[in-house]
Amino acid sequence: MGHHVGSKSSIVPLIDRLNKYPVGLPDSEKLREILSLLFAENEAFIASRFPLEEATLAELTDVTGISGVELQPQLEQMCEKGLVMDLPYEGEVYYLLLPGLIGFFELTFMKNRTDLPKEKISRLMQEYLYETPREGMAKEFFDSKTPLTRALVYEDKIPTSSTVTSYENAREIINGAEYGAVGLCYCRHKKHHLGEDCIKGAPMEDICISLGTGAKFLVRRGFAKEQTAEQLLEILDRARQLNLTHITDNIRHKPSFICNCCSCCCELLAGVQAGFSEGVAKAPFILKVDEELCNSCGLCVTACNVAALKIDEVKQPVQLQEQVCLGCGACISVCHQGALSMVDCNENYTPPLNRREMMKKRLLERGRATPFVVNGVKKKIRRLVKGKVKTPKTP
Repeated sequence: MGHHVGSKSSIVPLIDRLNKYPVGLPDSEKLREILSLLFAENEAFIASRFPLEEATLAELTDVTGISGVELQPQLEQMCEKGLVMDLPYEGEVYYLLLPGLIGFFELTFMKNRTDLPKEKISRLMQEYLYETPREGMAKEFFDSKTPLTRALVYEDKIPTSSTVTSYENAREIINGAEYGAVGLCYCRHKKHHLGEDCIKGAPMEDICISLGTGAKFLVRRGFAKEQTAEQLLEILDRARQLNLTHITDNIRHKPSFICNCCSCCCELLAGVQAGFSEGVAKAPFILKVDEELCNSCGLCVTACNVAALKIDEVKQPVQLQEQVCLGCGACISVCHQGALSMVDCNENYTPPLNRREMMKKRLLERGRATPFVVNGVKKKIRRLVKGKVKTPKTP
């Protein structure tokens, strides 16, 4: 088709477009190879022309120069691949280009696709994410004053005198969600294709919880299956039996997922272990070690999912690295001596209200707010001219 360009020149504009998001994708040869595997040539072109927020088919026709009859099936295919999210709203369908992380990187491994060289993509993604953590993708994702994610505490492990708010309680988040689903764990699935399995025996399937509008999209497109609140709570209980750490959006209102993370596979917790100790926001509690009761067995060291516990010498009590501890409580149940407990953290942290507020903060921190402001003004003008002012709420 005449408007398509060569794969190399279509990938570069796609990277430029993705780097306008609060979490971009630093350019490299590995990234270009990943994107060339995930995006067909025509898809890379379409994605590179996407507005910064949701857009209708008519709006995408305007910016791509492709007719609606030709463009719609291509958008449909991009939704099936997890590159674009479709958002039905009041009789209209809006489309949103997903970011790389958290976005189409994860969705690549949340469906058992047979059209991709998964081993090759797994290796490329692994190298891209952590080959140069202080300069590349890990820095882009983790090194911000406003983390994208935060840890949730095992509420049954906190002192009886303490309380957790509804947005700090995994069970309450699930009970308060209007819709829920479960699917493949992206991290464990990717590691599986690298020949590595979870040392804790955590499952790859039916463990990654999604909620709300995002969950509806994942179910509609075959990335997850619908679950009742009771079924999701059972998944949460199984995760706790395996001493996994619950991670969710760093927001107070309507989190969109709860990941059940291990130390060996999870890329979020790998970032903390790589030195980004503030890359995941912490629960409002911290571990306390009773040195008189500790017998240095090391079970808690193995259980901790961010390597916050260490034993320097034989017979010495385990030592806690307070700046690393997430306050999740996943390690407590393995201690047969009763030497571990949770205590209130002195630091008071309030997450952003919602996803929009969190992303706005990250845009300002990264100096990327101007394109969104300009895009928003243009979008309002276009829709006022056309007499349409309602837009869907981005999940």
